[in-house]
Amino acid sequence: MSADTGGDADAPRRATVRTEHDDPALVAASVRPDNTESMRTEVADGAVVTTIERDDTGGLRATTDDYVVNVTVAEELAQLAERHTTRNQ
Repeated sequence: MSADTGGDADAPRRATVRTEHDDPALVAASVRPDNTESMRTEVADGAVVTTIERDDTGGLRATTDDYVVNVTVAEELAQLAERHTTRNQ
């Protein structure tokens, strides 16, 4: 994860979270519905990359924390679905 304020105390705070998954498109599609207007999620170079921009550090921290929980659950569900699908073939 990286964070940037550009050195300006009044500038929006920004964090980029990059996570690698067996099926990044599925994980990205799973978390996108929960994104707020301050978030952008894409698949880049085989990873899910989400950029979060908020006006204050507290808001950035809270939104990032929520996102990390969401992406963790999405990954766990993707793995469970893969095991279930593989087992039933």
